[in-house]
Amino acid sequence: MPNRRAAAIFLLAASVLFGQSPTRMLPGVQPFIAVDSPIVALTHVKVIDGTGGAVQEDQTIIINRAKIQGVGPSPQIVPPAGARVMDLAGHTVIPGLIGMHQHLHYPSGGGIPMYPLHAFSFPRLYLGCGVTTMRTGGSMEPYTELSVKDLIDTGRMPGPKIHVTGPFLEGAPATVPQMYELKSPEDARKLVEYWASVGVTSFKAFMHITRAQLAAAVEEAHKHKIKVTGHLCAVGFREAAAIGIDNLEHGIIVDTEFTPGKKPDVCPGGDPREGLAKLDIQSGPVQDMIKDLVQRKVAITSTLAVFETLGSNRPPMERESAALKTLSPQAAKDYLAGRAQLAEHDLGGPMLGKEMRFEREFVAAGGLLMAGCDPTGYGGVVPGFGDQRNIELLVEGGFSPVEAIRIATLNGAIYLGRAASIGSIAPGKAADLVVLGGNPAEKIENMEKVELVFKDGVGFDSAKLIQSATELVGLR
Repeated sequence: MPNRRAAAIFLLAASVLFGQSPTRMLPGVQPFIAVDSPIVALTHVKVIDGTGGAVQEDQTIIINRAKIQGVGPSPQIVPPAGARVMDLAGHTVIPGLIGMHQHLHYPSGGGIPMYPLHAFSFPRLYLGCGVTTMRTGGSMEPYTELSVKDLIDTGRMPGPKIHVTGPFLEGAPATVPQMYELKSPEDARKLVEYWASVGVTSFKAFMHITRAQLAAAVEEAHKHKIKVTGHLCAVGFREAAAIGIDNLEHGIIVDTEFTPGKKPDVCPGGDPREGLAKLDIQSGPVQDMIKDLVQRKVAITSTLAVFETLGSNRPPMERESAALKTLSPQAAKDYLAGRAQLAEHDLGGPMLGKEMRFEREFVAAGGLLMAGCDPTGYGGVVPGFGDQRNIELLVEGGFSPVEAIRIATLNGAIYLGRAASIGSIAPGKAADLVVLGGNPAEKIENMEKVELVFKDGVGFDSAKLIQSATELVGLR
């Protein structure tokens, strides 16, 4: 044992000093690997393939190294010689989740508007809860996030495949002190040009960006074949769509174009609930906005889980027990105190219902809806757990379980231009799979019963990944 430990420490030190890429057998990853055979046969499983199709009963999935080699009825599929055969009767396999509004930062609490990075705990929570690919929805520390991506890609730490978004494209005044304030359209252009050269693969416009700044950022990003999303306020959805934005976060809840007295390039203050309460999703102006977004191929990211936390006694405490164990004692105290205050004033219930109706209408019109958890707010959304909850809320909002799973898997792959390799279960695709101890098509809460998560054919122990982050959220 001492010799093995010394060897591992030597390899890790060598990787730091000399730039070598250690294998996935290093201590940072190996303790979480449950299945690492070249060929694996998952037999007698139910399959929800991510396309929105019906559940397929008694299937066998053959994993050959990092790829799915075959899928079909168990009586017809013979596991290859030498395969590790795993009888998973009573289990369901879905594609790895593709989180499209993820963060590696989390609110500091205590009334301080800062968002410390959680580069250690968040990647393992995402992976442990079934997220195998993620896009950060704006970065507070993009250099660090690019390094985290590299550490994961080279097998030195556990986590999903990460698509790193550049620093927030924010106007003045900056919403968060960690954000840079754009001074002009040319400033926006230069920022995008620089970070595209460094290696980010998307950008996110934020609340106080102006139309001119957004237009410059979108034009420059598109030159580099990089997409731009936005959590907007000063700019309305239809204005952003006309400019050429590719994606909009959160949905109707943050679209200010219907706010009475809205001024161009100004984020209106006040409580948005009153305006939303009066807004009819079936009205002509809203339906015209939806049609415009669909026509211009602007995707929407659903983040129902973060808005649910603004409602009275939501989410149900039984949904929170596992996630609460990952919070530091102080973070848990802060969250529960905030939750208790909201129990007396239902701030989010009406907004949540309105957003659910908007998302159904958007999809019915042909729009591309994706999903992400957005671990911000006042700390009520924990990475990974929030992604599972978002799927449950999509079902509560009217989507079928298989439709909700498609929104959280294949739709994200389509947006990323990766549908040929990830997002659904089919031969030739990456073996990114989640093994659930139940059938979410029968009971959507079974999304929480993650047992194994395969990423590129390597099976990770969900419980061990999550346990390793116990009481770390709120710290690092």
